[in-house]
Amino acid sequence: MKVETFADLIDWTRAMHHRLAECLAHCSTQSERELAKLLLTYLADHEATLETIVDGFEKRADPKALNTWVYDYLGHEPIDPHQACDAPFAAMSFDEICASVFALHNQVTTLYRYLLGRAEIPEARELLEALLDMEEHETMRLAQQSNRIRDM
Repeated sequence: MKVETFADLIDWTRAMHHRLAECLAHCSTQSERELAKLLLTYLADHEATLETIVDGFEKRADPKALNTWVYDYLGHEPIDPHQACDAPFAAMSFDEICASVFALHNQVTTLYRYLLGRAEIPEARELLEALLDMEEHETMRLAQQSNRIRDM
């Protein structure tokens, strides 16, 4: 997907969470490790929730921000949402699953920070700040819940 506007960025983020949720859910049925199955199921549900949350940003965002071009700010295509499923989550250990999912979320927050530093209109800055806050908060929540699952 080519990201040219902030609306495209939101669509890309939503698609990334959707694809990751599908992959995690599929791998949860394939994993032979009980703890990994629990983690994969939780992560899949959480990613599906994030897809819904991100979708809401597009519905509530200022049209000025949504129609602002980000094309000039990106030197390359953003993270490929399909890379999430390149990793065989079913064969990974608990820690490997966490590392892979958190790495993907960190790439998203890094992209948002990069774009935030280049946003020229207040509406775009507000949208990016809200997206960044949500991604950071949800990544921390994922980390806390993953640690709770590990302690089971």
